Amino acid sequence: VSDASGCSMIALLHTGAAKFPQNLLSRSRQAVSPLFSAGVLKGFSSIVSRKLASHGFGASMAAMSSFPPQRYHYFLVLDFEATCDKPQIHPQEIIEFPILKLNGRTMEIESTFHMYVQPVVHPQLTPFCTELTGIIQGMVDGQPSLQQVLERVDEWMAKEGLLDPSVKSIFVTCGDWDLKVMLPGQCQYLGLPVADYFKQWINLKKAYSFAMGSWPKNGLLDMNKGLNLQHIGRPHSGIDDCKNIANIMKTLAHRGFIFKQTSKPF
Repeated sequence: VSDASGCSMIALLHTGAAKFPQNLLSRSRQAVSPLFSAGVLKGFSSIVSRKLASHGFGASMAAMSSFPPQRYHYFLVLDFEATCDKPQIHPQEIIEFPILKLNGRTMEIESTFHMYVQPVVHPQLTPFCTELTGIIQGMVDGQPSLQQVLERVDEWMAKEGLLDPSVKSIFVTCGDWDLKVMLPGQCQYLGLPVADYFKQWINLKKAYSFAMGSWPKNGLLDMNKGLNLQHIGRPHSGIDDCKNIANIMKTLAHRGFIFKQTSKPF
């Protein structure tokens, strides 16, 4: 062994074992074995870790080693808020359109898309809607139409590399309403096409029930409670709900859960 870390001998045993005479290989292994009990290899490991960290690999490697790999490169967390009242108004229109791009290896948020949308059929928000969502009239007045927002979503998807066929991504929602009912229903009403990437998703409620063995009757509140997580922001704020969904997903992933598509193909 050439130095205190035992690096030269260890490297030799790993890279040159095939060419090493068997009698010498046996003696070398005997010489190195005390290093394991003495903790030298532990020190060597920490040296490697520090070297990797200096090149920016430390955090990502730690994150990747802490839970099994997911089936998707990215999860696109989405949660609409829409016009509403009691009794319900028709048609409902999306007024908040947030998406969080979640890295499938680290389960960390990499990018955010967030826009408010101008409703056109019922342009005036009801007091019930404002109280529920926290969205006031001034936040939607003068904002782009749904058609314009969908165009910007597509531009954002392209910029983030999510339209590359080799990149696997999928939307994640808290329930099936957002992508099974709300978006296709409003697009049909307005005569707008629905992009294919909106046609498959993961329902977090179903994923949670598979992982935890119980159905979250009260949605995000029950899931946060079941995982001992603090609720982020205010309920029924689209962007805050997305952050809660991302936090729940990260927690389940760290527990070893593998997320799979729950929606049926259109």
